[in-house]
Amino acid sequence: MARALQLAARGLFTTTPNPRVGCVIVRDGHVVGEGWHARAGTPHAEIHALNAAGTAARGATVYVTLEPCSHHGRTPPCAEALIEAGVARVVAAMSDPNPLVAGGGISMLTLAGIQAEVGLMEAEARALNPGFISRMTRQRPWVRLKTAATLDGKTALASGASQWITGAAARADVQRLRARACAVLTGSGTVLADNPRMSVRDFEIGRQPLRVVVDSALRTPAGAAILPALLACHHANPAARATLEAAGAEVVELPGADGRVDLAALLTRLAQRGVNELHVEAGAALNGALLAGGWVDEWVAYVAPMAVGDAARGLFAHPPLTSLDQAARFSLSDVRQIGGDLRLTLLPA
Repeated sequence: MARALQLAARGLFTTTPNPRVGCVIVRDGHVVGEGWHARAGTPHAEIHALNAAGTAARGATVYVTLEPCSHHGRTPPCAEALIEAGVARVVAAMSDPNPLVAGGGISMLTLAGIQAEVGLMEAEARALNPGFISRMTRQRPWVRLKTAATLDGKTALASGASQWITGAAARADVQRLRARACAVLTGSGTVLADNPRMSVRDFEIGRQPLRVVVDSALRTPAGAAILPALLACHHANPAARATLEAAGAEVVELPGADGRVDLAALLTRLAQRGVNELHVEAGAALNGALLAGGWVDEWVAYVAPMAVGDAARGLFAHPPLTSLDQAARFSLSDVRQIGGDLRLTLLPA
């Protein structure tokens, strides 16, 4: 199963909106077939492994990181293929959270007389697909917030200058986070201040994540580098909308309170479009809104060994707290040095 998880990780950047899945087939103590899912619409991991094993799959044990599918999607059911191949046993790391499967694959195998079980290295399998699990069980993406700040928690000088707080190694590491995401989210303030592309540059993944801008008043210029992108606004001025759509933007109105975008509705909309993992690189206002709404599932904080003083810009715009009990608390899941900077990976406590 550990090998199957290694194979599944090869699809880290490419399988969206599908989950990352690996499969190993073993007979008489020897691996006779391996496979992993590379891209939606192509054969699943089990099919690749069965093709590699050939007739050696009969009577073999199959280790797969996700319960074999039992429904017809873009490809036929993998559970049926395993039955036809005559395997004797299937060990899945976790059940498929997709309601179209959700135990159906295991039931199909069991009814065919195949020994089937679930749970081996389940935590590792779940860690590989947090976005797919979130979309299937919560109907919203897994939100990964990335920040880069100084030791005193500042993201830019008071003037807005921020290039570069973190070093080249940390910036390259961020490209990996973007590459694994289905969509990248920022705010109109960041677009106006920095004119970023928010694209993946260092990885050949055959796609670009969907770029999304929270832009309440539709202030994004038609010549912005981030276009084409999805622009979520409170209310669209018809003239501005027409200009931006002509420049390649997709404009959606998601009115929330106080003239702001309804972020919950936006997350639902993105999930409906197949977004599993949402990577956020934004300013203090959007960061604060996501934090206040309880939508941050993972916080990747790059910390540079420098201090710039209290007049510089902070990480989160947030109403003043009256008690520490009101603070958003996180637990450290990983700490490591990236070049000359630290990378902290945090989960809600």
